[in-house]
Amino acid sequence: MRMPQATAAIAVIAALTSWPAHAAVKTVVLDVKNADCVLCPPIVKQSLLRVKGVKNVETRQADQMADFMATVTFDDTITNEPALIAATTNAGYPSHVASAK
Repeated sequence: MRMPQATAAIAVIAALTSWPAHAAVKTVVLDVKNADCVLCPPIVKQSLLRVKGVKNVETRQADQMADFMATVTFDDTITNEPALIAATTNAGYPSHVASAK
């Protein structure tokens, strides 16, 4: 009688361990405040790259009067938007999510 229960348990374990555990890569654009000098974007970029799970950071400015934008690609199973915002804020550059993809 125990054989069918054991077989069922093995089947469940096999199904669960074969279930793909894929990291979800997410991209978010942060609107970064106070980044008004040529040294600011590299500082913002480095502060974000230090966050575990961040894959890529690109910074840009639409024009000289606009805030800098940081496009951040990250693994959302490791980090999240509040951690990214905290990283820039702790570096002296408060940010907020401008858009998420």
